[in-house]
Amino acid sequence: MIAILVSAGISLVVALFGTPLFIRFLVHRNYGQFVRQDGPTAHFTKRGTPTMGGVVIIGATLVGVAGSMAVAGRPPSASALLCLYLMTGLGVVGFLDDFTKIRKQRSLGLTAKAKIVGQGFVGISFAILALQFPNANARTPASTRISFLRDTNLDLAFAGVTVGLILFVIWANFLITAWSNAVNLTDGLDGLATGVSLVVFGAYVIVCIWQLNQSCQRLAAAGPRCYEVRDPQDLAIIAAAIMGACFGFLWWNASPARIFMGDTGSLALGGALAGISILSRTEILAAIVGGLFVIIVMSDVIQIGFFKLTGRRVFKMAPLHHHFELSGWGEVTIVIRFWLIAGLFAALGMGVFYAEWVAT
Repeated sequence: MIAILVSAGISLVVALFGTPLFIRFLVHRNYGQFVRQDGPTAHFTKRGTPTMGGVVIIGATLVGVAGSMAVAGRPPSASALLCLYLMTGLGVVGFLDDFTKIRKQRSLGLTAKAKIVGQGFVGISFAILALQFPNANARTPASTRISFLRDTNLDLAFAGVTVGLILFVIWANFLITAWSNAVNLTDGLDGLATGVSLVVFGAYVIVCIWQLNQSCQRLAAAGPRCYEVRDPQDLAIIAAAIMGACFGFLWWNASPARIFMGDTGSLALGGALAGISILSRTEILAAIVGGLFVIIVMSDVIQIGFFKLTGRRVFKMAPLHHHFELSGWGEVTIVIRFWLIAGLFAALGMGVFYAEWVAT
């Protein structure tokens, strides 16, 4: 537990005091945000606000995890390294996207092909490696079984190891792409994506701590149905570090934002959420814990699909938060209410997770 608290504390301090230093650097280099022309007109005033703040979130997370491991006196596990690799790798793709926007003075960054190639390389390599590195108890970081609250009986390796590997790579990359896009779409109002991420990763700290206490690898302390998660403690440490980093960054990202996380942050946070859900064997549960992200993605899907079918729009603008913005809601009002909804989804997810264990 101490290692988890240390991780959160260090990352919070690094993000809280490191963000203003990074803001000064970005302002000095004139690295500002370019606002999409088809967005709400109220956002035009945000043009020029420093972006790429995700660099601070990633950096604070890495420092927090490193400090925690130093206190624990051990190296990070394979699960920890894989999750951090996924988060940082997607963050690099997002950074290149943000930097391209700044360099070319436009609201569009990397081409769709370049972005897909970058995300695909990171996602595929993560998926392949996640099925390697068995520990002394023969447990690998990930499993080919589809998971809800734990691994289910639906095994992607039903037709052999090779088929299982291919299907798992596809499944994992679907989750990685989905969560990355979800956080990216949510990052449209000051502090919205940061605050929601803080809540979601905070919930995962609790989930992973519970898995640690009821681990099959600690049979003396395990309940009637222990969890087959390889490294729950390290996943809790990473979730705590991200939570702390988001907390510190939110101080400067709240309305009126002095810095945006950019694609650097949104892709990194989405990748981290996908990674933790895969490695903690809670892939479907993540859709409940991160329910607000799911709603925002679905609003975009509904808008596009309905428009293509009928030529009409369901919402005034998608994603959903822009609909309420054009309906006259204040930005701060939308953000706070969406934070509350995110908290309800996180509580619901933790309740479902705990109820399954109690009912066993």
